[in-house]
Amino acid sequence: MTRRLRILTWHVHGAYLWYLSHIPHDLIVPVKPGRPEGYGGRSGTLRWPDNLYEVPAGQVADLELDAVLFQSHRNWLVDQHEILTPTQRRLPRLHLEHDPPRASPTDTVHPVDDPEVLVVHVTPFNRLMWDCGPCPTAVVEHGVTVPAGVRWHGTRPRGAVVVNDLDRRGRRLGADVFERLAAQVPLDLIGMGSERLGGLGEVPHGELPALLASYRFLFNPIRWTSLGLSVCEAMLVGVPVVALATTEMSTVVRSGHNGYAETDEAALAARMSHLIERPDVAARLGANARRTARARFGLDRFVADWDAVLTGHVEARRRADRPGGSAERGHLRCVPPGGAGERGLVGQRPG
Repeated sequence: MTRRLRILTWHVHGAYLWYLSHIPHDLIVPVKPGRPEGYGGRSGTLRWPDNLYEVPAGQVADLELDAVLFQSHRNWLVDQHEILTPTQRRLPRLHLEHDPPRASPTDTVHPVDDPEVLVVHVTPFNRLMWDCGPCPTAVVEHGVTVPAGVRWHGTRPRGAVVVNDLDRRGRRLGADVFERLAAQVPLDLIGMGSERLGGLGEVPHGELPALLASYRFLFNPIRWTSLGLSVCEAMLVGVPVVALATTEMSTVVRSGHNGYAETDEAALAARMSHLIERPDVAARLGANARRTARARFGLDRFVADWDAVLTGHVEARRRADRPGGSAERGHLRCVPPGGAGERGLVGQRPG
């Protein structure tokens, strides 16, 4: 039986942290007064499990830990130096990279430059684009779940768009794309701050799948960011997805099979109008979207992958710290291990 690990991490993306807390290990999250960015702890509307513990940031130095999991560049560049001891900063460390690079899609060097730190990406595309230099890397794709019995019915002849603070995040998140297409196709914007653009506002995470199930399709206007959890959750419900064919989305959405992925706005408008007019087509695409999500984004696979990454890295670092020990440097990559659509973790030595 694998030993249960005590892992310090930060609250950066609430929904992702909730899914991550399904692993068979203990997660410890620091909190500060007022719960500023990264220090929110067990906040929000999510029902946090018992293995996610809060600890005041000032007491982190007193903890016995097995590993540290950074979840933002700030965690790596600033936070660790404020709350961790020098000994804790030499523990087995991992950096969870949620996004693709921004400054340059191909030439941005990742801020983590320590070959003892494993950089874990959430999509193969993200790892492809980041220059991680000497650091070993891994990919753990999303894993999601939705409330039992929630299935697509698509009775609203409209599309749903789920993006937080879209008006403040500009072209990268596709604010201009949304505005142009919303003038042609009935679309409802959902998410924090969406009221500023006439949207429906924030919907609690546990209630979102049932709401999305009522829409004819989900539209993702984002040009450049990571694959959204809401896309995976919508697909698991059986909602067809219409999206820009960029980043990892181009491998998830297969046009005419489980939705439509295009780079031409006129084509996107035509596809969405077609789904509004033809609920039977939306039903067929949505059924395939659910099959895709069950095969690729299952929560059990996600938990197993994270367990393998965490326990494997901790043991590798411990072997390296023994007298005469060494740790193999390389990559973990997602490949289909056999079945169509399945994903797994396979070791790879560089070069």
